[in-house]
Amino acid sequence: MRNALLTAAGIAGGALLVLAAPLAAQAHVTVTPSGTAAGSHTVLTFAFSHGCEGSPTTALTFDIPESIDSVSPTLHPNWTIEKVADGDRTAQVVYSAITPVEDGYRDTIELSVRLPEDAAGDTLAFPVLQSCAEGETDWNELAEEGGDEPESPAPTVVVTDASDDGHGTTAAGNDQGAAHGDTASDAAAASSDDLVARVLGVGGLVVGAAGVVLALAARRPKASA
Repeated sequence: MRNALLTAAGIAGGALLVLAAPLAAQAHVTVTPSGTAAGSHTVLTFAFSHGCEGSPTTALTFDIPESIDSVSPTLHPNWTIEKVADGDRTAQVVYSAITPVEDGYRDTIELSVRLPEDAAGDTLAFPVLQSCAEGETDWNELAEEGGDEPESPAPTVVVTDASDDGHGTTAAGNDQGAAHGDTASDAAAASSDDLVARVLGVGGLVVGAAGVVLALAARRPKASA
């Protein structure tokens, strides 16, 4: 019986690891741009679904790269907005929650910005300070080339060439509708990844349950002939 229980515990533990891996991977503040062409206007959608070690989120402070000269925060019914200036430019945008966002609930914040005209190939970082009822997390770390992802990575956007198709509205004002297709593709990919994670998680639980049943059945005394 002891061996059977150890086997079942090992299988169940593996199933829990399968479930925990995708959850840990989602514990970030992410950004999805509507377009990435140099010189274009784009909407950056920042998303989070966690607090600070379980504590609800009360504020998000976004650092704006010095190369970006135009920022328009999107109004949100649960957040007040403050733009912090540094000379003639907006250096930070602070969203303060009217009702703190509980851990485990997803929310999004949108900023409309104009990407620099001469930044093709550059990676722009948007560090975010997540303040909570208890504690805070500063998402400001950048990965070194060829290195592992840091513990608290900053959301980043890679700027593409202005001549690329499907990357938003150019500085001249030409609307390239394919950008919406890119955003839809990103959303579909994210949905597909989430579906795979769920299937793997459920599969792990099924395997664990089956292991318990088989282990107990193997220990059941056989009936006499």
